Amino acid sequence: MSLRWDVLAAILGMALASYLCRAGGYAVLRATRPPRFVQAMLQHLPGCIFVAFLAPALARGGPAYWLAAAATLATQIVFRKLAVSIVAGVAVLWALQVALG
Repeated sequence: MSLRWDVLAAILGMALASYLCRAGGYAVLRATRPPRFVQAMLQHLPGCIFVAFLAPALARGGPAYWLAAAATLATQIVFRKLAVSIVAGVAVLWALQVALG
């Protein structure tokens, strides 16, 4: 099996483009201070991304997924530890899937 030069060039070009996008963002934020509203927006961005991944799974998952989400939320409210709440949600989802078949 051999790698064609055009495929290799495409892979390396996309790797370079991806690196430049990431490095460019870091370079811009090091050189300038973003306004306060941009800083506030960036602080909330991880939560928004998490919800964007979670919402479609909940929409098509059914009652077991909703119960697992409720367990995750309750665990987060009680313990205030993200890792613990994620483990609790995964454990509840696994237990419900095993119990319901």
